[in-house]
Amino acid sequence: MRYFWIMRNALKYLLNMKRLPIVLMMAVAGTFIAFQSTGTGPKTPPSKYEQILKLVGDLLAQAHFSPQQINDAFSKKIYNKFMGDLDPEKNIFLQSDVDALKKYETRIDEEIKGAPVEFFLTAGKSFNVRMEESAKTCNEILKQPFDFTVDEEVQLDGDKLNYVATPAELKDRWRKKLKFMTLERYTDLLDARESNKGKDGFVVKTDEELERDARERVQKIIDRTFDRFRFKFSDDDKFNLFVNAITTTMDPHTEFFPPVDKRYFDEQMSGRFFGIGASLQYDEGNIKIASVLTGSPAWKSGEIQAGDVITKVGQGKEEPVELVGFETTDAVKLIRGKKGTEVRLWIRKQDGSSKVVVLERDEIVQDETFARSAIVKEGNARIGYIYLPEFYADFDHPNGNRSYVDVAKEVAKLKEEKVDGIVMDLRNNGGGSLYDVVQMAGLFIDEGPIVQVKDRDNNPSVLRDKDKAVQYTGPLAVMVNEFSASASEIFAAAIQDYNRGVIIGSTTTYGKGTVQRNIGLDQETGFSMSNSDLGTVKLTLQKFYRINGGSTQLKGVNSDIVLPDNLEYLKVREKDDPDALPWDEINKATYNNWQPGYDLKMIQQLSSARLENDVTFKLIRENSEWLTKQNDKLYSLKLDKYRTEQKMVRTTIRQLDELLKLKSDLDVSALPNETNRWAEDKTKQERFTQWLKGLRKDIYLDQAVKVMGDMISQQNLVKTQSGDAPKKAF
Repeated sequence: MRYFWIMRNALKYLLNMKRLPIVLMMAVAGTFIAFQSTGTGPKTPPSKYEQILKLVGDLLAQAHFSPQQINDAFSKKIYNKFMGDLDPEKNIFLQSDVDALKKYETRIDEEIKGAPVEFFLTAGKSFNVRMEESAKTCNEILKQPFDFTVDEEVQLDGDKLNYVATPAELKDRWRKKLKFMTLERYTDLLDARESNKGKDGFVVKTDEELERDARERVQKIIDRTFDRFRFKFSDDDKFNLFVNAITTTMDPHTEFFPPVDKRYFDEQMSGRFFGIGASLQYDEGNIKIASVLTGSPAWKSGEIQAGDVITKVGQGKEEPVELVGFETTDAVKLIRGKKGTEVRLWIRKQDGSSKVVVLERDEIVQDETFARSAIVKEGNARIGYIYLPEFYADFDHPNGNRSYVDVAKEVAKLKEEKVDGIVMDLRNNGGGSLYDVVQMAGLFIDEGPIVQVKDRDNNPSVLRDKDKAVQYTGPLAVMVNEFSASASEIFAAAIQDYNRGVIIGSTTTYGKGTVQRNIGLDQETGFSMSNSDLGTVKLTLQKFYRINGGSTQLKGVNSDIVLPDNLEYLKVREKDDPDALPWDEINKATYNNWQPGYDLKMIQQLSSARLENDVTFKLIRENSEWLTKQNDKLYSLKLDKYRTEQKMVRTTIRQLDELLKLKSDLDVSALPNETNRWAEDKTKQERFTQWLKGLRKDIYLDQAVKVMGDMISQQNLVKTQSGDAPKKAF
């Protein structure tokens, strides 16, 4: 009877999964059958870890877009990745520890398929023992002053190191790292002494005193690091790390979320959450209140102010959790929760007094993370600027904020201001809702395909804009960089393929061309579309392709106008991840090109001419390339050599920082009705003002505005030659 009950519930929720691809529905249904065909099963009920691992394994094998065989070869990959994640700097484990754990190297695939979970627990116990030994070693080392006259070097890149054989070698590895950390702070203190010498109230310390101060600062950092290992790196945390070693080996974007992390992810996507309305910051081991949102529970209480330290957090009447070893994100996850529930905060005030503040969580909307716009004046042109940090969507609230709706509103505002062109800024936009990007692209073209999607069975489908209306027909530019990914790349690719606008930025975007969906792990039914107490897998189900047939996977989107930047030479793109899926292409979709009214080649030539005569961008390219090379070298632990090297680095960084700021401000202003957009919240208004100030100094926006000026001029010239008087395009 239980089999039929499970199948009935399985079919019921499968029928409700209207947006889930058929392939996954079949795979999930197959998984239910597989679960019931395992006979009587083990006599000992599986632990939570074993349940999760088995579900994850079945989900990967039966529904992942491009599953690898879960065998000994896959097991070895997991072993190496997890050990690397546990000890990335190779200063915890000895080679003998790694050798002892090697017996699990080809067993992990069996654990994924249902065998007792042992590897991560055994590795975790070994880690805990060695971690405490390392903590003791660090304390011993930091009791003695360092000699910075010795000519020696340190390698800080764990990928270039091997595990050491003896405790003495491990101690020396720690000694060099701690010496480097102390040297960094010691030189800062020496510089501060030199620059402040002679000033009233400044206490001049000796070299020995400054070296001791530097070591004490490092001691605090090390204490916090090991406290985090002790108090915030439990078996559950190690298991989550282990499962993600498995999922991300399938591909970098298939991830496992424990329940609290999934809730946090949803909150980031939706722009709303239930909490107290206070932003936090990490400060010297403390979790501090950075600001309080006007009208929020924290603000209404009158008992919480910026600068207060939160020492403990309690859920209702439950035992409070001390925030020792916690980072800001850890504390945020504890403080947020369900609407109307009680959270207790142990607060240490700035005067040293302490108190417990009881608050009821309420809805907090992160409206600063939504789309916003401004106007840039360039000569006689008025150019609209739209900033979109991500393709957000509040799936749980029909009337919640959606990125395409908000962008449509910003476009409407800019049209009212009669702008001559629009710049969409997708720099650092990591993507988000696929539905929203399709609708958003439709604002700028008439009906037609926006992106193609292919599942694991090679069945392609086309996602189309079905609305013939075009909200904006004028000149359009899209700003991107190395961190413009996923939905950002879909938007940029569609605009480029239609010849609808000009893409401006780094050589290529990030290169994420895969589609994920969140699948809950359910104890009863196996999988669900809602969050589960066991956790959720963000699973790669499909790959998306441009309408021209090429994938954005690995290759990203090539910019029409390339602007040198400080990230170009860093290995941060999808192609730099060894587990990334490959590039491929499918058939081109049928679509009609836009008639832009300008010549792209001419636009590119004009931009190239500007950049060739622009010393700033030449220096940005040279400095960025040089700084990247410095990351690949050994660091000197001798004071005079270190200071010479660091002087060059700091000089270059300062120069780069200055280069990234315009000498003369752009004419950027808020929309007329939004100058005091957050007048009721002083902190928000200050941040909005700073945002506008940053835009005025943005050299990349300056170039985008100049490109837009070329587009407008060419369009007006075409209209003049055709007998039409130049006019605003909207």
